[in-house]
Amino acid sequence: MSAVTTNSPQRSVDADFLALPLRVLAEAALTAARAAGATHADLRVHRIRSQSLRLRDGTVQSSVEGVELGVAVRVVVDGTWGFASHAELGVDVAIETAHRAVQVAHALRLLNREQVVLAPEPVYDDVTWVSEYAVDPFDVPTPHKIALLSEFSSRLSASDGVDHVTASVLQVKEQTFYADMAGSTLTQQRVRLHPQIEATAVDSAAGTFESMRTLAPPVGRGWEYLVGTENGPEGGWDWDDELARIPGWLAEKVKAPPVVAGPMDLVIDPTNLWLTIHESIGHATEYDRAIGYEAAYAGTSFATPDQLGTLQYGTPVMHVTADRTEPHGLSSIGWDDDGVAAQKWDLVRDGVLVGYQLDRVFAPRLGLPRSNGCAYADSPHHVPIQRMANVSLQPDPVTDTTTEDLISRVENGLYVVGDKSWSIDMQRYNFQFTGQRFFKIENGALAGQVRDVAYQATTTDFWGSMEAVGGPSTWRLGGAFNCGKAQPGQVAAVSHGCPAALFRGVNVLNTRTEAGA
Repeated sequence: MSAVTTNSPQRSVDADFLALPLRVLAEAALTAARAAGATHADLRVHRIRSQSLRLRDGTVQSSVEGVELGVAVRVVVDGTWGFASHAELGVDVAIETAHRAVQVAHALRLLNREQVVLAPEPVYDDVTWVSEYAVDPFDVPTPHKIALLSEFSSRLSASDGVDHVTASVLQVKEQTFYADMAGSTLTQQRVRLHPQIEATAVDSAAGTFESMRTLAPPVGRGWEYLVGTENGPEGGWDWDDELARIPGWLAEKVKAPPVVAGPMDLVIDPTNLWLTIHESIGHATEYDRAIGYEAAYAGTSFATPDQLGTLQYGTPVMHVTADRTEPHGLSSIGWDDDGVAAQKWDLVRDGVLVGYQLDRVFAPRLGLPRSNGCAYADSPHHVPIQRMANVSLQPDPVTDTTTEDLISRVENGLYVVGDKSWSIDMQRYNFQFTGQRFFKIENGALAGQVRDVAYQATTTDFWGSMEAVGGPSTWRLGGAFNCGKAQPGQVAAVSHGCPAALFRGVNVLNTRTEAGA
């Protein structure tokens, strides 16, 4: 395929990245790899620029910037992977890196028990993809960013009952150039942002504290996310509304009674449910994990391939997709690090496990003709591995059921808002999650907050208790910057969308009682 595709009509790949000798390096490295016996080779020039700002009580605690740049070469020789990288960009370096990758493949050949077979993929000749954002956060002066975070902090600090405020923002711009022996050449750029403001109330006499933070998720947007308005033309978050409400929510939480443990009906807001999706569905449907590749580090999965098409993951209203094309998704991209075009597909349909996330190596092992594009490396010095797509629970396709409609169907239960801590076993089966706010539901209406709450279940019991999902108006995109995997460890950003949802008879714990307090 030969085309130029730019996802964002407002942005283009930075000129200083395009000025690097990208194609010259690719020609040198791929030619050297072919001459050395490689049957497949790809080159990736990868630049990651990051900035982290953190304030406490309006004072800057840290301001850190970094740039990582390098060239990576992967080869397949005699059915075995080889990989090498270098921090310098130059023709001689690219050739030497390709030779080292071939040497690694030769060294590993005797240990390799599985021949590398790559699923076919069309050739993409000189194509470009840029994520959707309006304002490049790296174009905004750091003093302006600090001033905005300080102003947000001062709003909370001025409220009675708020003793401390922390404010932070993480921002990343990631650029890659990919080329392979088949003829694909891909240039991509994406931006992501994670702002967070947290208020803390301290009870010095009791030696306790409570906290409440903003629910704005990390997102594939630019600085407009911090200065726009929710659903406005620039795609911002409604910071004014949330910052005005946090002190009241925090004050209520401090005085809230402890929850009475036992089975309860739960209406779970998307700001909490995204994390349960990430841990119990997203990781469980990674094919490499399901066949044991992560057993030594991050665990396996109860959702093994022998159950594909038969495992009843949840109720028939459960429809979960994996999507590398979701607008503003943290895992969204034009092509993955295998050179595979981004796609959307089903993982769970009508409550049944029907798919996995995989790359070009694992697709043939599952009997599929093509990868669904889940290869990613978080550094030029790391080999691409299978990573998570944006895994999302779909809303009710027929009725736009509201969160209030779901709450009205509960006589005795909880409305769960915001994520906090979590725990899940190595098979992604037994779990426990807490949240930011828990509101008691009595006779179909909210009746104030309770505290010290966690909900606990097995994955199939939990999703098997889901009676209803909200409609499209309740669907929100959450996510994380810091999904960890592999040895050596890699970190990836990923989003998860979901509507509000109603679950029946979920086991609720009192965390203070469970801790023996």
